[in-house]
Amino acid sequence: MKSSPIKLKQKLSPSAAKRKADADLKMAKSPYRRAAKADAQKRKRANPIKSKGMDYDHKDGKYKSPAQNRGNDGKGTKIEGKSNYKI
Repeated sequence: MKSSPIKLKQKLSPSAAKRKADADLKMAKSPYRRAAKADAQKRKRANPIKSKGMDYDHKDGKYKSPAQNRGNDGKGTKIEGKSNYKI
């Protein structure tokens, strides 16, 4: 991971970085995440003008800037639970 051009916030050993990459990929391919991604893509294709440069927030049911959506409206992501999302 030392040769990566992306500056990572976590300084992990190579074995830990591999385990994290595997865990992240497993989470990204979970049934819920696949459904959320497909839903967001479908909404973006249906309304390209309104969604330009925005991410769909499944919890609030509307488009937001990526910073607002990924940061849970400034509250961070630790308190989020997928039970709040609508797909």
